[in-house]
Amino acid sequence: MASSVAMPAPTRFTHAPRRMHRGPRPAERGVRVARRAVEEPKTRGDAAPGRIYRGALFPGVEVPEAGADVWRGISRVFPWGNGAPVTEGVLGDLLKEEVRAAPLFVPLYDYYRQYGGVYNLGAGPKWFVVVSDPVAVRHMFKDNADAFSKGILTDIMEPIMGDGLIPAPKEIWAKRRPTVGAGFHGAWLKHMANLFGASATNLADKLEQEWCDEDVAVNLEDELYAMALDVIGKAVFNYEFGALREETPLIKAVYRVLRESEHRSTFPLQYWNIPGAMELVPRQKQFAEDIAMINSQLSALIADALADRNETDLAELEARDYANVHDASLLRFLVDVRGDEVSSTQLRDDLMTMLIAGHETTAAVLTWTMYLLATHPEEAAAARAEVDAIVADPDGVPAVEEIRKLERTRLCLAEGMRMYPAPPILIRRALEDVTLPAGGMGREITLKKGTDCFVAVWNLHRSPDLWDRPDVFDPGRFKREFKNPKIEGWNGLSPELVTGLYPNEQSTDFAYVPFGGGQRRCAGDAFAMMEATVALSVLLKRFEFELGCDESEVEMITGATIHTKAGMPVKLRSRSAK
Repeated sequence: MASSVAMPAPTRFTHAPRRMHRGPRPAERGVRVARRAVEEPKTRGDAAPGRIYRGALFPGVEVPEAGADVWRGISRVFPWGNGAPVTEGVLGDLLKEEVRAAPLFVPLYDYYRQYGGVYNLGAGPKWFVVVSDPVAVRHMFKDNADAFSKGILTDIMEPIMGDGLIPAPKEIWAKRRPTVGAGFHGAWLKHMANLFGASATNLADKLEQEWCDEDVAVNLEDELYAMALDVIGKAVFNYEFGALREETPLIKAVYRVLRESEHRSTFPLQYWNIPGAMELVPRQKQFAEDIAMINSQLSALIADALADRNETDLAELEARDYANVHDASLLRFLVDVRGDEVSSTQLRDDLMTMLIAGHETTAAVLTWTMYLLATHPEEAAAARAEVDAIVADPDGVPAVEEIRKLERTRLCLAEGMRMYPAPPILIRRALEDVTLPAGGMGREITLKKGTDCFVAVWNLHRSPDLWDRPDVFDPGRFKREFKNPKIEGWNGLSPELVTGLYPNEQSTDFAYVPFGGGQRRCAGDAFAMMEATVALSVLLKRFEFELGCDESEVEMITGATIHTKAGMPVKLRSRSAK
C-alpha cells in the first residue's frame, strides 16, 4: 500500500528463524500496538461532547463559529478544506522512535481514535483523507464506487502489475473483471481443492521430516509462503515452482519483486521514476533484472498457450471434467474462452497480478492464523477436534463438501484476517467531488476531486465501535449479532447474512473487508479461502504446535500485507507419533 511515511523493507528467510528484538511482555496475548483511545471519537479530541466539529481553517485552527459558512468556503481552497478534522503534530510524531519503528497503520489507528472515522492526514505538500467509518466505506466501495479509482496505487504498481485487475483503471477493469472472474467457476475450484490438498500435504511432509519433534523452531512464515507460491504457479500458469524444495533463481526473482512492490508502496518518494535511477540505484537495477526474468518466463508460457488456442464457449469450459484435463490453469481458461480477444501483454498483466496478490494474501492469512492458534491453544484444540470429526482423509485433506462443514476452522481464518488484514490499507482516489454520509462522524464530509484516500482496514477491523473486545481472538464472534446505534446508518454484524465461505462486507455492513468490497472485491476470494482452509485443516490434523519464542518478540511490518519483522518461529509435534 502507498503511504506518506517511509517504512523499512521486510526481511525474508529460508530456514531457521532469527531471534527477534525482545521487548516487554504485553498485558494481553498477541502482537500489541500502542493506543490513544478516545471514548467518543466523533469530533476533535478537544471538542465539547455532542458538538459537531466545524472543519479546519488551517491545521490546528477550527473554522470560527461566527461567519462559519464564509470561513468554510475559504478553507475549501486548501487540501484539508473538506470539513474533516486535521491531524496535528504529525511531523513531531515522526520524530518519535516508536512511531518510526511501527507499521504505518499503527499511527493511523491512534489518529482515528483521536479524530474520528474520517480525517485529513498530511505532513508537507501531500495530503490524504483516512477513512475508517463503515458507512463511508460502503459509499466508496458500493453506493458510489464509480466515483473512485485506485489512484496512486495504479501509479506505483504499473511497472509490476501493468493493467492487471488490482491497479487497472476503470475502463480496463470493467472489461477484464467478468472474464477473469468467470475463470474462478465452481467446477474449476472443486478441481483446485485437489491441488490445495497435495500442496498442503507436501508442506506437512517436509515439516514432519525436517522440523518435527525436535527442540527447534521452524520459520513457518517462509514455509507457508513457499507452499502458496507452488499453488499459485500451478493454478495460474500450470508451472511447477517447486518452492518447497529449493529456491531457484526464478523463485528468488519472484520474492525480490514482491519485496520491491512493498518497498514502492510504502516509500514516500517515487525516486525510481527519476531519470537514471533504474540504472544507478542497486535495488532498482536488481528489480529491472528480476522483472525481465519473470516476464521472459511468463511470455514463454503465454506464447505456448496461444500457439494451441482452442476457442471454447464458457458453458463448455465450466462443464469440463477437470480431473482429465492436462492443463487446468487460469491461463489456459483465459486463452481458450470464446469471445475474449486479449493481447499477450494484457495476459501478462493479469497473471502477474494473480501471482503477487494470490501468493501474498493466502500466505499472510495462514501465517497470522497459525500465530493466533499457537498462542490460543484452547481455540486450536476446538478447531482440531472439528477437523478430526469431519475430515475423513487421514492426512486431514478435506473434500470439497467437507470444507463448508469446517465452520470453526474457517472462522479461525476469518478472525485471523480481521486481526491481521491483508492488506491493512486500501487506496482510492476521488474522480469527482464526493459527499460521504455522516456515519459515526455526525456530519457529511465532501471529498474534492483528486483526493487520495486511505481506507484503513486495520482501523475498521480493530475498532471498539464496531466489534466487541476487538483485540481478543474470538472466532465465534461472527456468529453473534453486534450493533452500534451511534454509527448513523450502520447495520452492524448480522450473522444470518453470512452465505459464503467467510463473513464479508455484506454481513458486517462494511466493517469487515478482508478482500475489499463492492464491485472491486477480490475475484479470487473463494480460491483463497478454500486454499487456506485446506492447508489449516492439514496442519491441525498432522501437528500440535506452539510459538517458538516469547509472544512479544513477534513484531509486525507492513507491505502489500502484514509480515512478521523477523519470522514466525513455531515448534511442531507430530500427532501421528502419539
